[in-house]
Amino acid sequence: MAATPTSVRYRVAGWLMVAAALSYLCRNSISVAESTMRADLGLASKTESGYILGAFFWTYAFFQVPAGIFSQRYGTRLSLTLFAIFWSIAMFATAASPIFWVLIAAQLLMGIAQAGIFPASTDTINHWMPMSQRSLGCGLLAVGMQSGAILASVLTGYLLEWITWRQAFALFSIPGILWAIAFYVRFRDKPELSPLTNEEERRLITEGRPPEQVAAARKTSGKTDWGVLVRHPGLWMVYGQQICRSAGYIFFASWFPTYLQETRNVSISTSGLLQGLVFGGALLGGLFGGLLTDWLWRRTGNLWISRSGVGASALAACGVLILMAWKVEHPLFAVLLLSLGVLFAMLAGPAMFSAVIDISGPNVPQVLGAVNMSGNLAVAVTPAVVGYIADKAGWDSVLALFALLYFIGAFCWLFVNPRMQLFAGKSTAAEFDSGSPEPIANSSTAT
Repeated sequence: MAATPTSVRYRVAGWLMVAAALSYLCRNSISVAESTMRADLGLASKTESGYILGAFFWTYAFFQVPAGIFSQRYGTRLSLTLFAIFWSIAMFATAASPIFWVLIAAQLLMGIAQAGIFPASTDTINHWMPMSQRSLGCGLLAVGMQSGAILASVLTGYLLEWITWRQAFALFSIPGILWAIAFYVRFRDKPELSPLTNEEERRLITEGRPPEQVAAARKTSGKTDWGVLVRHPGLWMVYGQQICRSAGYIFFASWFPTYLQETRNVSISTSGLLQGLVFGGALLGGLFGGLLTDWLWRRTGNLWISRSGVGASALAACGVLILMAWKVEHPLFAVLLLSLGVLFAMLAGPAMFSAVIDISGPNVPQVLGAVNMSGNLAVAVTPAVVGYIADKAGWDSVLALFALLYFIGAFCWLFVNPRMQLFAGKSTAAEFDSGSPEPIANSSTAT
C-alpha cells in the first residue's frame, strides 16, 4: 500500500499566511489612527496626512526587486526572518516618532523591511505547492493579508478608546519578533530540505510539471534579462491591472475610515469596525479567488480563463458595485456594497500571483517584485492624491475615480496571456488558446 503524502506544504502556507497578517497589522493600523495622529502632530491638512500614509509605499515599491533578488539568493527562511525583525523595529520607531519628518522616516524604513515579503512568499509557493493547488496557496497568502488588515482596523479602533496611538503601535511591534524566531527554527526553503516531508509529498508537489520545469524550480537562482521586464509587451497589461487594483485597494486601507467619519458621521471606533467589514470581504475574496482559480484550471485546463477571465470579470464587478454604493446614504448598506465590491476585486489577487508564477520560469521573485513595484508606485501616490481631491472636490469624486480605475484594470486583464514565455521566446497562438490541463513542455507555466 502506498504511503500517504505528508502535509508539510500546508504548514508552509500557514507560516506565510501569518507573516502576511503581521505585516498588514503594522502597515494598516496607521490608517485608523490618521485623524488622531493628525490632531496630535498638529498637521494642517489631509494632504500632509496623505504624505504619511503614502511614505511606506515609496520604499516598499522601489525595494521590491532588490528584496526579491535577496530572497532568492539567500532563501525565504533567512530573508523573511530578517524582514520581520526590521519591520517590527520600524513599527516601534513609528510609535516613538516625535515629529512629522521622523514619522515619515520610520514609514520609509518599514517599506524597505516589508518589500520582500511577497516576492519571497510567491517563490516559496512555487516550490511547495503542486500545480493543482498553486492558486490555493496564493489565496491563503491573500487571506493572511486581509486577516492582518481586519485585525488592524478592529484592534486599533478599540485600543484608541483606551490608550494612545503611540502605545498601540508599540504593542504591534512585538508579534513580528516572536514570529521571526519561531519561523527560523521551523521553516525550510524547499521540500527536499525538510526532514518532515516524505517521498510521496515531494512527488505530489512536482506532479504535472515537465521534468525541465521541476529542475528549474530546484535552482538556487535564475539569470534574469532585466530588459524583458521593461520591454515585453505581455507584461505591460500585467503592470496595468496591478496599478489599478493596488490604487483602488489603498483607498480602503488608508482613507476609508476618515471618509466614513466625514460623510457618514460615525465615530473612530465605528469607522474601524466598518473598515474591518470591508477587509472581511477582501479576506473572503482572496480565499474564494484561490479556490475558484484552481477549480477553473482543473475544470477547463485553460490558463487564460482561470487567470485572466477571473481577473477581468472580478474587477468589472467591483467597479459596478462602487457606483451602486456611491449615493447610498445609510452607512451599513453603503459599506456592505463596498465590501462586496472589494470581495470581487480580491478574487483577482490569487489569479495575479498564479499568472506571475506561470510566466516567470526560475525568476519568480524578480518578476513578482517588478509587478508589485508597479502597483505600489501607484499606491505611494494615491493617498496624497485622494487627500487633495477630497479637499478640493469632495468624496464623491474620489469614489468615481476608483470605480473608473477598476474598469480600466478589468480591460487590462483581457490582454494578459498567462502562457507567454517571459524569458524563453514569445508564446504562440496555440499556447494562448490551449485547453489542455497539462502544461506544455516549453511554456514556463510551472517552475
